[in-house]
Amino acid sequence: MCTEQKITERGDFAPLSPRLAWQLAAIHTWPASIMPVLVAVACAANVTGRLSPLLTLVLLLICILMQASVNTFNDYFDYVKGADSADDNVEASDAVLVYNQVNPRSALALAIGFLIAAFCAGLYVIWCAGFTPLVIAAVGAVIVVAYSGGKTPLSYLPVGEAVSGIVMGGLIPLACYQVLTGRLDFIALVWAVPTIIGVGLIMMTNNTCDIEKDIEAGRRTLPVLLGRSRARAVYRGLMVTWVAAIVAVVTIWFPRGAIVLPFMLLAAYPLMAALWKNPLAPPTRIGAMGQIGSVNVALGAFYAAALFV
Repeated sequence: MCTEQKITERGDFAPLSPRLAWQLAAIHTWPASIMPVLVAVACAANVTGRLSPLLTLVLLLICILMQASVNTFNDYFDYVKGADSADDNVEASDAVLVYNQVNPRSALALAIGFLIAAFCAGLYVIWCAGFTPLVIAAVGAVIVVAYSGGKTPLSYLPVGEAVSGIVMGGLIPLACYQVLTGRLDFIALVWAVPTIIGVGLIMMTNNTCDIEKDIEAGRRTLPVLLGRSRARAVYRGLMVTWVAAIVAVVTIWFPRGAIVLPFMLLAAYPLMAALWKNPLAPPTRIGAMGQIGSVNVALGAFYAAALFV
């Protein structure tokens, strides 16, 4: 009998308060959606010479709502499948359904509500830019559900890092660039390679720290297949590739922005050095997630600044 059924029988639910809903939305993960939007906005402003503040704010809102939906769906499905527990080295705010007896169905309704709100905000974008962003968003929404739901969720397979990176780090900049420029140009995906890597590393951080937990839950994530030692080696290689990709894109396509790169390296070095030393083990999971979030913000902000220049 699943966890949801057991709790439903007891009926001892706590209400889904605004505070708990905020925790399910997991604000600390929002850089995974905000930074790709900022990069797309910077690319579009550089290419077109103009910037729409209203469209930018709406795009940010949509992507944040989508991220909140992903987080809530993931918490819901992990909880009802018994994959989350109080012994997983997570903060109470990161495991709302574990530490608070909230009706899982309320969390599911919240996740769906986030998606509906994102679609409603997207109506304005469709009115401005046509149906192309809707098609891209629909692809992303299907993947959002497939990532956590179904008999074999994508999060249980060794493709989670690639899927999250491509959807959040690639499709978001592609769609936003199309909206802001009026044309679908796949060069935007090349310019989004740094954000694809950055978002993918957020997932890989979590999965590498959770290797033991995921083995027990029957997950076959990439770090589970690699083992922690090789997973850390791949992880560090991707960190170097991440910085190299930013330098390459700026140097080749946006050379005036190269003036920002030394400042980016100086600002990001201490953050990346700390993350490099992290063993990515269960006891250091909370710190590692904070570190990869900080590195995403630092590199993403400087990358966007270089593109603006």
